[in-house]
Amino acid sequence: MAKTIALFNQQGGVGKTTTAVNLTAALTLTGRRVLLVDVDPQGHSTSGLGVDKDAAAFSSYNVLLEGVPVSRAIVKTKYGSVIPANKGLFGAGIQLTSFEKREHVLRSALLEVQNDFDVIFIDCPALLELLTLNALVAADSLIIPVQCEYLALEGIADLMTSIKMLQRGLNPALEIEGILLTMFDARTNLSTQVASEVKKHFKSKVFKTAIPRNVRLSEAPSHGKPVTAYDPASKGSTAYMELAKEINGRVR
Repeated sequence: MAKTIALFNQQGGVGKTTTAVNLTAALTLTGRRVLLVDVDPQGHSTSGLGVDKDAAAFSSYNVLLEGVPVSRAIVKTKYGSVIPANKGLFGAGIQLTSFEKREHVLRSALLEVQNDFDVIFIDCPALLELLTLNALVAADSLIIPVQCEYLALEGIADLMTSIKMLQRGLNPALEIEGILLTMFDARTNLSTQVASEVKKHFKSKVFKTAIPRNVRLSEAPSHGKPVTAYDPASKGSTAYMELAKEINGRVR
């Protein structure tokens, strides 16, 4: 049965989608069967795996709002499988309000393919609304990317409050898979200080691998490729392959 992991942080620009795409590709390279579910209306995870988000026959909108089976919405790529998202998802959260068990729609839909994959990643919007709640209710655990900048520390308290609320109500079994330090630059005191503070607070929950600032990571999405394909020798690619090893050790 697949382990379902949501990529979540209420702050934008922390490397959530970059991690969703590149971790999907890295784990696929290790032989894992990986599905990336894109429920972010921007659809950046979709295009990051080389899929035309506007040309897909079905998307996560069709799965969530129209009951289209997940298996029909999956697009297979050489980097892993993906359920696409596009701008059609804008406003979907409002539409979901009329649904019975509206926070559990995605969880129920994914039951169909639980035995077809080893890992299911969910890339969700930063805003804590119904699309995001669906992702967090469907997840067994969370990967929380934390940018190595001062403002990132200010958002951690709010983030943990939101997670505790979810654990008390909608998803008591939800765990933190790990805190991922992103945009790390060992040459700066700030990155080192932020990393030290995060490790002090979260201890063993922080992944050993930190994702560095890397030009190739920034360039890869414009080519519709994960960095593991765009520049396999880059520091960004190496880091995500190392992170994949850490995840592999936690997945049956």
